[in-house]
Amino acid sequence: MNWDNYFKGVWLIGGRYFMFAGIAFLLFYIFFRNRWLYRKIQNRFPKNTDYLREAFYSALTISIFALVSLVLFWYPPVAKHTTLYKNIADYGWGYYFAIFPVLFILHDTYFYFAHRLMHHKSLFKWFHLVHHQSTNPSPWAAYAFHPLEAVVEVGIVLVFSFTLPIHKTHLMIFFLMMIVYNVYGHLGYELYPKGFSKSAVGKWINTSVNHNQHHQYFKGNYGLYFLFWDRLLGTIREDYDERFEDVKTREKI
Repeated sequence: MNWDNYFKGVWLIGGRYFMFAGIAFLLFYIFFRNRWLYRKIQNRFPKNTDYLREAFYSALTISIFALVSLVLFWYPPVAKHTTLYKNIADYGWGYYFAIFPVLFILHDTYFYFAHRLMHHKSLFKWFHLVHHQSTNPSPWAAYAFHPLEAVVEVGIVLVFSFTLPIHKTHLMIFFLMMIVYNVYGHLGYELYPKGFSKSAVGKWINTSVNHNQHHQYFKGNYGLYFLFWDRLLGTIREDYDERFEDVKTREKI
């Protein structure tokens, strides 16, 4: 086992997290904190101890993600059984691009049902309570998982790697886009325009308001990228659209 690859994984995964969470935090929580306060979903800010807790658990999550990646892709007895391929020409550019929406739909489905399962009363405190300590989440909450939840979350990599032919750049691009949307989901501010949650497309897309409600109230709104499962299974909060419009119609004081 080459542990240099482990530290490269920590650097890659952690670098993405700290870059995007850090930029979002600087813009919305430091530089324009007072100017944009009226746009904040919850009109208050977390405590400094909340930021530190979120960053600490995120660092643990990064270390676990990197360890799983090390075993999966760099430990020969395991790596040889994955469906990872090296040459894009093996499946062609058509497959290369077509697989991206499949990855997002698959991840959203995995996340929705795993998320709901972790909300079961017998599992919640062991897996998901740490994440829900952020009742008013900041960008640093994006990876703020208990180690047990981190193992569940990284399970999607196993699904990808043992079911679909997947190129290493698929994973790099996918997880780059994932952390960007994850930071947005925990941003505490809504970036989509007024009326988006009721639009033909927007009604199926997860938003920062939607996920913020989940953190604030603990029930409903379980999706990650989309709202397909929430709407189909009746787990979307009834006050979601009203809350979205309330946030987007506030005027600067």
